[in-house]
Amino acid sequence: MKSLKLLLTIIITATLLSSCTTYYEDSYDSQIYIENVVSNYDVWYVDYHRTTGNGDIPYVSKAFTLSFLNGILYANNNIVDIGKTGNGLGIDVGTYNTYNGLLNTNHDIDGANDFEVTLISSNEIQLYNYKQNVNYYLIGYQINQFDYDKLFYENIEYFLQEYVAWEKETTIGGMPNAFDEENFLAFTPENITTFYSSKNNFGTQIDYINWSFVGGYEIYDVTGYENLKILTLNYDGGDIEEFELSVINDRRIELYNVDSKTTYEFSGRGFVQYLKSTKNKKEAKDLVRNEGRKRTKIERKTKNRRNLK
Repeated sequence: MKSLKLLLTIIITATLLSSCTTYYEDSYDSQIYIENVVSNYDVWYVDYHRTTGNGDIPYVSKAFTLSFLNGILYANNNIVDIGKTGNGLGIDVGTYNTYNGLLNTNHDIDGANDFEVTLISSNEIQLYNYKQNVNYYLIGYQINQFDYDKLFYENIEYFLQEYVAWEKETTIGGMPNAFDEENFLAFTPENITTFYSSKNNFGTQIDYINWSFVGGYEIYDVTGYENLKILTLNYDGGDIEEFELSVINDRRIELYNVDSKTTYEFSGRGFVQYLKSTKNKKEAKDLVRNEGRKRTKIERKTKNRRNLK
């Protein structure tokens, strides 16, 4: 009987040890696999327009790119200076680990969130948060191969919001028209459809600009063009101006009036830096406005080019 009990004890102990060892190996392999996947690229572009589900993780919604490197979570919350801020990674917003088969993030403000990671292709992943029931789709890039044109044009509305005002610098060609007298434009971050316009003289300080005109605006994709948009300004007084909109760089845009055939160049004034939020009032005064802005899914209409330059 003693021999039988000893045999059973040995069998049960061996089984338990075997199970624990297998779980440890699976968990370790999963941890290494997820770490290799998320750290394989310098930056992950958050393709927010593909987001599915009814929930929201605030820090992901605010970010244009995320990076997962050596346990540190980075984010680019601005389009302006992307590629420069944090050597391209953006700002340090928290930490992450890959234990228990999940990507565990701990954001400095939003706290802890876990994601299931699915590799869709060699440079695409899906992050799923089951508590919020939301799927985010990320595209991986090395910094020196990042598609900046894609970022700017897919998120052009947010780029226009990153300056307090846009000041007209040059007017080239075309027929005289009413827009020639408007020297400043503003696209506010409070919503994605309101613009302001001013006739103030060039060089007017931002705080003293008199925004004489207000209205709604809409941006359209252009059939056959990835690096061109159409911008319509619908003034409250009933006037409508239509422009071809091109990005020159992260501080300058070009507006081509398709009716007057006039080309205008505007430069950004008063860069609005969207840093991570803070609950510390002393720190808050050092941060430029941040609250209230997060990305939403944008579904644009498409137009054909009316005139060729």
